[in-house]
Amino acid sequence: MNILDTVDHIAIQVKSIKEALKWYVVKFNCKIIYTDQTWALIKFKNVKIALVSKKQHPPHFAILDDDISLKNGASTHRDGSISKYIKDLDNNFIELIKY
Repeated sequence: MNILDTVDHIAIQVKSIKEALKWYVVKFNCKIIYTDQTWALIKFKNVKIALVSKKQHPPHFAILDDDISLKNGASTHRDGSISKYIKDLDNNFIELIKY
């Protein structure tokens, strides 16, 4: 049996991180994992959602990738993760990420 890749999170752009975070937490049963002025990460039972600003991140979804490294163009983030953005055939952003 093949093991399928794992989607880590889906990132959506919002006008205000603070206001969007407040709305999601009041509206849904989710937990705040991380928040600052440029992005927030919330966890639902089956997926994480990143609330991102247009100036900092493109809308994207992230796939866990244990093979990603700084040697192949990835960068380190504030939370200690290592990731790299790629695009699919239709120019959608996909983040390959390792924690």
